[in-house]
Amino acid sequence: MSYQKRTALALAAAVAGSVVLVAAPAAHADVVNVDYQCQTPIGPKGAVSPIDIKSTPSGSGYRLTMSFEKGVSSSPVELGKGAMSPSAVIELGGAEQGTVNVSGPPNTEAIPPNTPIKISDLTGTYTPRKTGKVTFTAGVLTIKALGTTTTCTPKNKPGPSLALDVKGSGSGPDPAPGAGGGARTNSGAGELPRTGPLDSALALGTFGGTVFLTGAAGVLWLTRRGRQAAG
Repeated sequence: MSYQKRTALALAAAVAGSVVLVAAPAAHADVVNVDYQCQTPIGPKGAVSPIDIKSTPSGSGYRLTMSFEKGVSSSPVELGKGAMSPSAVIELGGAEQGTVNVSGPPNTEAIPPNTPIKISDLTGTYTPRKTGKVTFTAGVLTIKALGTTTTCTPKNKPGPSLALDVKGSGSGPDPAPGAGGGARTNSGAGELPRTGPLDSALALGTFGGTVFLTGAAGVLWLTRRGRQAAG
Protein backbone atom coordinates (compact mmCIF):
# COMPACT_ATOMS: atom_id res chain seq x y z
CA MET A 1 0.00 0.00 0.00
CA SER A 2 1.39 3.43 -0.94
CA TYR A 3 2.36 6.07 1.63
CA GLN A 4 -0.42 8.42 0.48
CA LYS A 5 -3.10 5.70 0.85
CA ARG A 6 -1.93 4.83 4.38
CA THR A 7 -2.11 8.44 5.55
CA ALA A 8 -5.55 8.93 3.96
CA LEU A 9 -6.90 5.82 5.73
CA ALA A 10 -5.51 7.03 9.07
CA LEU A 11 -7.33 10.37 8.69
CA ALA A 12 -10.59 8.64 7.73
CA ALA A 13 -10.38 6.38 10.79
CA ALA A 14 -9.84 9.35 13.11
CA VAL A 15 -12.89 11.16 11.72
CA ALA A 16 -15.10 8.05 11.81
CA GLY A 17 -14.16 7.32 15.41
CA SER A 18 -15.08 10.83 16.55
CA VAL A 19 -18.46 10.64 14.82
CA VAL A 20 -19.34 7.32 16.50
CA LEU A 21 -18.63 8.79 19.92
CA VAL A 22 -21.13 11.61 19.41
CA ALA A 23 -23.82 9.85 17.35
CA ALA A 24 -25.11 7.37 19.96
CA PRO A 25 -28.62 8.51 21.06
CA ALA A 26 -29.38 8.90 24.75
CA ALA A 27 -32.06 6.50 26.02
CA HIS A 28 -33.61 5.68 29.37
CA ALA A 29 -35.84 2.65 29.95
CA ASP A 30 -37.96 1.51 32.90
CA VAL A 31 -40.11 -1.53 33.57
CA VAL A 32 -43.56 -0.15 34.41
CA ASN A 33 -46.51 -1.99 35.95
CA VAL A 34 -49.59 -1.58 33.76
CA ASP A 35 -53.05 -2.37 35.11
CA TYR A 36 -54.90 -3.71 32.06
CA GLN A 37 -58.68 -3.81 32.28
CA CYS A 38 -60.01 -5.97 29.45
CA GLN A 39 -63.41 -6.08 27.80
CA THR A 40 -63.83 -9.68 26.68
CA PRO A 41 -66.73 -11.51 24.96
CA ILE A 42 -67.65 -13.05 28.33
CA GLY A 43 -67.26 -9.96 30.48
CA PRO A 44 -64.57 -7.78 32.09
CA LYS A 45 -61.24 -9.22 33.17
CA GLY A 46 -57.97 -7.65 34.21
CA ALA A 47 -54.40 -8.20 35.26
CA VAL A 48 -51.28 -6.20 36.05
CA SER A 49 -48.24 -6.84 33.87
CA PRO A 50 -44.81 -5.19 34.00
CA ILE A 51 -44.15 -3.64 30.58
CA ASP A 52 -40.74 -3.05 29.05
CA ILE A 53 -40.16 -1.03 25.87
CA LYS A 54 -36.77 -1.08 24.17
CA SER A 55 -35.47 0.65 21.04
CA THR A 56 -32.76 -0.12 18.50
CA PRO A 57 -31.76 2.02 15.49
CA SER A 58 -33.31 0.61 12.33
CA GLY A 59 -33.05 2.18 8.90
CA SER A 60 -34.45 5.71 9.06
CA GLY A 61 -35.90 5.31 12.55
CA TYR A 62 -36.04 3.00 15.55
CA ARG A 63 -37.37 -0.49 16.01
CA LEU A 64 -39.49 -0.63 19.18
CA THR A 65 -40.01 -3.84 21.14
CA MET A 66 -42.77 -3.99 23.76
CA SER A 67 -42.45 -6.92 26.21
CA PHE A 68 -44.97 -8.30 28.71
CA GLU A 69 -43.59 -10.03 31.81
CA LYS A 70 -46.97 -11.47 32.85
CA GLY A 71 -50.07 -12.64 31.02
CA VAL A 72 -53.25 -10.60 30.74
CA SER A 73 -56.90 -11.62 30.33
CA SER A 74 -57.82 -15.29 29.76
CA SER A 75 -60.09 -17.51 27.69
CA PRO A 76 -62.80 -19.92 28.93
CA VAL A 77 -61.72 -22.39 26.23
CA GLU A 78 -58.35 -23.56 25.05
CA LEU A 79 -56.68 -21.41 22.42
CA GLY A 80 -54.90 -23.73 20.01
CA LYS A 81 -51.54 -22.99 18.44
CA GLY A 82 -51.80 -19.90 16.24
CA ALA A 83 -55.33 -19.02 17.42
CA MET A 84 -54.44 -15.72 19.14
CA SER A 85 -52.92 -12.58 17.56
CA PRO A 86 -51.88 -9.59 19.72
CA SER A 87 -51.31 -5.94 18.84
CA ALA A 88 -51.05 -2.67 20.77
CA VAL A 89 -50.36 1.03 20.53
CA ILE A 90 -47.53 2.89 22.22
CA GLU A 91 -48.36 6.43 23.26
CA LEU A 92 -45.82 9.14 22.42
CA GLY A 93 -45.22 12.10 24.73
CA GLY A 94 -42.79 14.92 25.32
CA ALA A 95 -41.44 16.47 22.12
CA GLU A 96 -43.80 14.43 19.93
CA GLN A 97 -47.42 13.40 20.27
CA GLY A 98 -49.20 10.45 18.68
CA THR A 99 -49.01 6.67 18.68
CA VAL A 100 -46.91 3.85 17.26
CA ASN A 101 -48.60 0.60 16.27
CA VAL A 102 -46.88 -2.62 17.37
CA SER A 103 -47.86 -6.23 16.75
CA GLY A 104 -46.62 -9.73 17.40
CA PRO A 105 -46.86 -13.26 16.02
CA PRO A 106 -49.66 -15.67 16.94
CA ASN A 107 -49.16 -17.93 19.95
CA THR A 108 -46.68 -20.73 19.28
CA GLU A 109 -48.20 -23.08 21.86
CA ALA A 110 -51.75 -23.88 22.96
CA ILE A 111 -53.08 -21.74 25.82
CA PRO A 112 -55.10 -23.72 28.40
CA PRO A 113 -58.56 -22.42 29.40
CA ASN A 114 -58.83 -19.89 32.23
CA THR A 115 -55.08 -19.24 32.08
CA PRO A 116 -53.52 -15.75 31.77
CA ILE A 117 -52.68 -15.18 28.11
CA LYS A 118 -48.94 -14.61 27.67
CA ILE A 119 -48.39 -11.91 25.06
CA SER A 120 -45.42 -12.33 22.73
CA ASP A 121 -43.06 -9.41 22.12
CA LEU A 122 -44.74 -6.73 20.01
CA THR A 123 -42.65 -4.77 17.53
CA GLY A 124 -43.07 -1.71 15.31
CA THR A 125 -41.10 1.13 13.72
CA TYR A 126 -40.90 4.73 14.93
CA THR A 127 -39.47 7.53 12.76
CA PRO A 128 -39.09 10.88 14.57
CA ARG A 129 -40.24 14.09 12.94
CA LYS A 130 -39.48 16.45 15.82
CA THR A 131 -36.37 17.03 17.90
CA GLY A 132 -36.19 16.58 21.68
CA LYS A 133 -36.93 13.99 24.34
CA VAL A 134 -39.76 11.63 23.37
CA THR A 135 -41.41 9.25 25.86
CA PHE A 136 -43.03 5.90 25.06
CA THR A 137 -45.89 4.61 27.21
CA ALA A 138 -47.94 1.40 26.98
CA GLY A 139 -51.35 2.03 25.41
CA VAL A 140 -54.35 -0.11 24.44
CA LEU A 141 -53.72 -3.82 23.89
CA THR A 142 -55.88 -5.78 21.45
CA ILE A 143 -56.18 -9.58 21.43
CA LYS A 144 -57.93 -11.35 18.56
CA ALA A 145 -58.78 -15.02 19.01
CA LEU A 146 -61.35 -17.46 17.60
CA GLY A 147 -63.19 -14.71 15.74
CA THR A 148 -63.49 -12.46 18.83
CA THR A 149 -61.73 -9.26 19.89
CA THR A 150 -60.66 -8.38 23.42
CA THR A 151 -59.60 -4.80 24.16
CA CYS A 152 -57.41 -4.10 27.20
CA THR A 153 -56.99 -0.51 28.39
CA PRO A 154 -54.45 0.71 30.98
CA LYS A 155 -56.41 2.11 33.93
CA ASN A 156 -53.61 3.23 36.24
CA LYS A 157 -52.16 5.96 33.98
CA PRO A 158 -48.78 4.25 33.76
CA GLY A 159 -45.60 6.23 33.35
CA PRO A 160 -43.33 5.94 30.31
CA SER A 161 -41.38 2.73 29.80
CA LEU A 162 -38.84 4.44 27.53
CA ALA A 163 -37.46 7.92 26.86
CA LEU A 164 -35.32 8.80 23.83
CA ASP A 165 -33.46 11.93 22.79
CA VAL A 166 -34.17 12.14 19.06
CA LYS A 167 -33.59 14.48 16.15
CA GLY A 168 -36.48 14.60 13.72
CA SER A 169 -36.72 15.50 10.08
CA GLY A 170 -39.27 18.27 10.68
CA SER A 171 -40.77 17.49 7.28
CA GLY A 172 -44.45 17.34 6.45
CA PRO A 173 -47.48 18.94 8.16
CA ASP A 174 -48.46 18.01 11.70
CA PRO A 175 -51.15 15.31 11.55
CA ALA A 176 -54.58 15.81 13.05
CA PRO A 177 -55.15 14.54 16.62
CA GLY A 178 -55.64 10.78 16.70
CA ALA A 179 -54.06 10.32 13.28
CA GLY A 180 -50.73 8.97 14.45
CA GLY A 181 -49.34 12.15 16.00
CA GLY A 182 -45.94 13.45 15.04
CA ALA A 183 -44.61 10.01 14.17
CA ARG A 184 -44.67 7.72 11.19
CA THR A 185 -45.66 4.22 12.28
CA ASN A 186 -44.84 0.68 11.17
CA SER A 187 -44.20 1.34 7.49
CA GLY A 188 -40.76 2.79 8.14
CA ALA A 189 -41.51 5.69 5.77
CA GLY A 190 -39.81 9.02 6.26
CA GLU A 191 -36.20 9.79 6.94
CA LEU A 192 -34.01 11.01 9.72
CA PRO A 193 -32.53 14.45 9.06
CA ARG A 194 -29.59 14.70 6.69
CA THR A 195 -27.02 17.28 7.68
CA GLY A 196 -24.75 19.25 5.37
CA PRO A 197 -21.00 19.65 5.74
CA LEU A 198 -21.34 22.51 8.24
CA ASP A 199 -23.81 20.60 10.41
CA SER A 200 -21.61 17.51 10.30
CA ALA A 201 -18.62 19.53 11.49
CA LEU A 202 -20.62 20.97 14.39
CA ALA A 203 -21.96 17.53 15.30
CA LEU A 204 -18.46 16.26 15.94
CA GLY A 205 -18.35 18.33 19.15
CA THR A 206 -15.26 19.57 20.93
CA PHE A 207 -13.65 16.16 21.37
CA GLY A 208 -14.42 14.96 17.84
CA GLY A 209 -13.20 18.22 16.35
CA THR A 210 -9.93 17.91 18.29
CA VAL A 211 -9.37 14.40 16.92
CA PHE A 212 -10.12 15.59 13.40
CA LEU A 213 -7.74 18.58 13.56
CA THR A 214 -4.96 16.58 15.17
CA GLY A 215 -5.27 13.88 12.51
CA ALA A 216 -5.18 16.45 9.70
CA ALA A 217 -2.14 18.19 11.16
CA GLY A 218 -0.34 14.86 11.48
CA VAL A 219 -1.06 13.97 7.86
CA LEU A 220 0.17 17.35 6.60
CA TRP A 221 3.34 17.11 8.68
CA LEU A 222 4.07 13.57 7.46
CA THR A 223 3.38 14.57 3.85
CA ARG A 224 5.74 17.57 3.98
CA ARG A 225 8.44 15.50 5.67
CA GLY A 226 8.09 12.81 3.04
CA ARG A 227 8.51 15.36 0.26
CA GLN A 228 11.60 16.87 1.95
CA ALA A 229 13.15 13.42 2.29
CA ALA A 230 12.39 12.67 -1.34
CA GLY A 231 13.96 15.98 -2.38
